[in-house]
Amino acid sequence: MIENYLLEELITFAHEHTLAKTAAALNVTQPTITRGMQKLETMLAVRLFDRQPNRITLTPTGQLAAQEAEQLLTQRRTFVTKIQNYEQSLVTRTVETTLPGPLALLTHLKTVLPNSLRVRQPLIADDQITEHLINRQASFIFSNQEILTAGIESRFIGTENLVVHLQRFMYRANQPSITFAELKGISFVVLSAIGIWKDIIQQAIPDAKFLYQPQRTAFTEITKYSDFPYFSTNFTALAPHQLDSQADDDNRVAIPISDTRAHMPIYVNYLVSNRQSLMPLFKQFEAAWPANLKHTSTS
Repeated sequence: MIENYLLEELITFAHEHTLAKTAAALNVTQPTITRGMQKLETMLAVRLFDRQPNRITLTPTGQLAAQEAEQLLTQRRTFVTKIQNYEQSLVTRTVETTLPGPLALLTHLKTVLPNSLRVRQPLIADDQITEHLINRQASFIFSNQEILTAGIESRFIGTENLVVHLQRFMYRANQPSITFAELKGISFVVLSAIGIWKDIIQQAIPDAKFLYQPQRTAFTEITKYSDFPYFSTNFTALAPHQLDSQADDDNRVAIPISDTRAHMPIYVNYLVSNRQSLMPLFKQFEAAWPANLKHTSTS
C-alpha cells in the first residue's frame, strides 16, 4: 500500500514544479523528496519523472498519477474523518444551523436537553448541509431547506417570523402589521450573522441602509441608546441578551412584517438512518417553538 506521505510529495511537486519548492512546502529536506519520488516510481513500476541535468519534470504518466493521488488522498482523509465522526456521534450528538434563531431555542432548552448534545457555531452555509450530514460532522442541522433524498430527510419544526422595531412616533408604526415596501429608505442597525435573513431584507426593502454590527454587544448598545430601527423574530423572547434594548422606556414599537418572505419555515435535516433516535429531540423543539410576537400598540 502506498503511504500517504508519498502521495503528498507527488501532489506537492505537481503544484510547485521544483524539488526545492516542494521540500520547502512540506518542511523537509530536498534529498527526502528525491528518495520519496524514487520509492514511488519503484512501487508503481513506472517512470513518473523526466530527469534532466538541471531540471526534473513530470512525465504524462506522472501528471496522471498526481491527479489520481490527489483524489485518493482526499478519499482517505474523508474516510478517516467519517469514521472518527461516527465514533464521536455514538457518544455525542452535534447540531449545526444555517440561521441564528434556533441557537436561541437550544439555549432556552439547555437544561432539559441531553448533556451529550453539542451545539456547534458559527452558522454554516446551505451548501454545507449535505456534506456535514453524510460525513457525520453534524447529527442534524436546522435550516430553511427541505431536503428529501435517499439518505437525508427533513422535518418541519416551526416558522420563524420577522418583526421590525420602529420609532413609535413614525407614521408607519401606528398599524398592526407592515410590508417590506413600506420600510423603503429607512436605515436599520442589523447583526451581521443572520444567515439568509440578510439576503431577504437587502432584496426586499428598497433603498434601505443597513448598519451591520459583527458584535452583539455593539448591536445591543446601539439599539439601547438610539432610536435606530432593528429587526427581531419570534425567537427573540427566548434570548434574554436580545431583550436588553427593549426596556420599558424604549421609544420603538414591534410590528410584524406581513410579506410571505418574512415567514420562514424551519426544518431539521438529518440522516434517514438516525430518524428514530432523533425524533424525541425534534418533538421537544416543536413543543418549545416560540409563538408569534403580537403588535405592541402605540396608544
